[in-house]
Amino acid sequence: MQWSSRQPFVPPSFVDRLDRIRLRRAAQAYAAHGWAVAPGAYLTGARFDCGRPGCPITGCHPAVDSLAESATTDPARLAGWWRHRPHNVLLTTGDAFDVLEVPAVLGRPAADRDAGLAGPVAVTAAGRWMFLVRPGCPLRAELDLRLDVVHHAQGSWIPAPPSRMVEGPVRWVITPGQANWTLPDPEQVQETLTRSASRAARPAVVPRQLSTMRRAA
Repeated sequence: MQWSSRQPFVPPSFVDRLDRIRLRRAAQAYAAHGWAVAPGAYLTGARFDCGRPGCPITGCHPAVDSLAESATTDPARLAGWWRHRPHNVLLTTGDAFDVLEVPAVLGRPAADRDAGLAGPVAVTAAGRWMFLVRPGCPLRAELDLRLDVVHHAQGSWIPAPPSRMVEGPVRWVITPGQANWTLPDPEQVQETLTRSASRAARPAVVPRQLSTMRRAA
């Protein structure tokens, strides 16, 4: 018998259906825990389609006119949104939680188990780490000065897993279930991220023996 390494052909409509089911179930799970959800534009090729004719926005964006008014926890509305299209799942920020979005150089060490943070953390395939925290705490000065740190509060949103970006899907590093759907103290998370930023800003220390070997080379 001859084995083939080729993957079996899967009709796009079936893939679409699977995506819609996964995205709808995720949206319903978030809504069941009181997190307001809205549909986002879905990925078609290298751009996002929100269903509005002639929409010039090519990146991930809401598929509704008013995110604040449309975001909901109502199961019936969620089912309607994901009935025909694999919309990305958008979570509004500022009410149930805020989000601290940081680059991997800050996010990866802060999300490490040894850091002691107990809260949901998501990451995009492009390397943006998103820490869900209790709302209402302003960004401390050390982080506010960094252009690669974004504080998502009232009026903002994030794409939630398993939403698909051009680079790949958004995924949980620490799922809400692993965190018991509880949110950490934002000041504690910011303190941990600030320590990561401080370490990242320091020049690399080269061990004496390695430094000698390099000079000899």
